Amino acid sequence: MSFKKFIPNFITLLNLFSGSIAVLFAVNDNFIAATFFVFLGIFFDFFDGFFARKLEVQSDLGLQLDSLADMVTSGLVPGIVMFKLITLSCEETAFLDLSGEWNSIMHFDGFKLAPIALVGLFITLASAYRLAKFNIDEDQQGYFKGLPTPANALLILSLPMIMQFQDNDLINNMILNKWFLIALSLLSCYLLNANTKLFALKFKDWSFGNNAIRYVFMLLSLVLIIILHFAAIPLIIALYIILSLLNKKH
Repeated sequence: MSFKKFIPNFITLLNLFSGSIAVLFAVNDNFIAATFFVFLGIFFDFFDGFFARKLEVQSDLGLQLDSLADMVTSGLVPGIVMFKLITLSCEETAFLDLSGEWNSIMHFDGFKLAPIALVGLFITLASAYRLAKFNIDEDQQGYFKGLPTPANALLILSLPMIMQFQDNDLINNMILNKWFLIALSLLSCYLLNANTKLFALKFKDWSFGNNAIRYVFMLLSLVLIIILHFAAIPLIIALYIILSLLNKKH
């Protein structure tokens, strides 16, 4: 039995391991470390498919394992982070007494819960639904239907990174507005499962003609990152969607 068939699955398990560590950090409010391990998991997620194709060892087991790993790294972690951010936003505005039961902070033996913050976990549910649909859809080879879960995870996790490293009062106040976070959660759920074709960053060859949209996207993304740093990530996700809608072939 060839050893090479196990290489992509081992890389997938590294994705799952990274995501599991990210969960531990996220539930303990260490969003920066959680984001680092999600980035690491997404890195492994890219290369498991790459090696599976290169080694010609793609399998149904690998497909299922990949989705299970993505469910943790790119589904559970962003849901927890959004739950935590909404909870934090409710704490920040508690003094206004606008709350009622849904906005109020309830304490359970040291655990804080604002029921409205559970909306953040809708992201996890929508991610699971999206991954399940992907597994049974044979059409999504050169494109995606709906926003891929890793891209959505980067969108959500960019929020604490922006607050930590760019520290702009106006932006921080917007991010910690619970209605903004709730709206973003619902938008995220929609984008994950929208019946919209988005191009995949898979290169069958390196020619510009066949990959023009990918090269343009990568170049513009690099420029945005250089200029805006972590604040570029939401704009890059928006750029990805816009270019996909303008693209006539996937």
